[in-house]
Amino acid sequence: MAHNHHNHQHDHGHDHTDIDWSRMAEHLETQAELFTPLYERALAWLGHKQTEPGLIVDAGSGPGVLSCLLAEAFPGARVVAVDGAEPLLERAQDRAARLGLADRFGTLAGELPGILDDLDYPADLLWASRSLHHLGDQRAGIAAFASRLARGGTLALMEGGLPARFLPRDIGIGRPGLQARLDALEEEWFAGMRAGLADSVAEVEDWPALMASAGLRHTGTRSFMLDLPAPTTDRARAYIAASLGRLREVFADQLAPDDRETLDRLLDPEDGASVHRRADVFLLAVHTVHTAVRTG
Repeated sequence: MAHNHHNHQHDHGHDHTDIDWSRMAEHLETQAELFTPLYERALAWLGHKQTEPGLIVDAGSGPGVLSCLLAEAFPGARVVAVDGAEPLLERAQDRAARLGLADRFGTLAGELPGILDDLDYPADLLWASRSLHHLGDQRAGIAAFASRLARGGTLALMEGGLPARFLPRDIGIGRPGLQARLDALEEEWFAGMRAGLADSVAEVEDWPALMASAGLRHTGTRSFMLDLPAPTTDRARAYIAASLGRLREVFADQLAPDDRETLDRLLDPEDGASVHRRADVFLLAVHTVHTAVRTG
């Protein structure tokens, strides 16, 4: 992908061979580490649904931040991080080693969902965090995920939620509502990305219904919030600056001139109105998780 769509967390470039993986991986890791409080709450909730999984598969793991959180949340489980980008899986393996998880942590490189056929055993928990929407046929993707579950196993999809917010509606420069306009551009980009995928199929994104169509029984849907209020941390500011910078780069030709100018000021470390300096910068986001179990 051309950029890391901040409302779709795993846009890390499955379709491109010219990705700067070191730059992208650091951004993905920073993002996942910032979102760790949200993920930990989601995994605590998930732990009441799938109590003692033997094998957990993180389908579309990226650099493995969440894979390691899964390993920590379920200390009796073996975790396999699956991704199409081997440089990200190398980072995942290194992270697992640093955290003392290497003895029950593995990786599998290949494109979803077909690569899941290479798993040695069915999964007791298959976690897919914003990776499904990179598959052209999402219904077939869910069916493939379901087919890799053990009986009684859980599929957990993190899809949907709310766009992240970094700034008040009126920031004192430019027209109020900048982030809402950026959201609209991102929605158009996302629709184009979906339409351009191989075997793309338009689908109503009713995730519980799609899970049911794959023979799974829906067991819950819940949303989890990340709230890093103003004045936020330097690390959050750096992530926000990186996110806005990518939007500025990708949508340069589609932004209204005044919005381009506003973004330039927000990104200029020397400007008192920039996200690097202003006191009202925050990070507020909501992600939604849907769970379903294989009963047959």
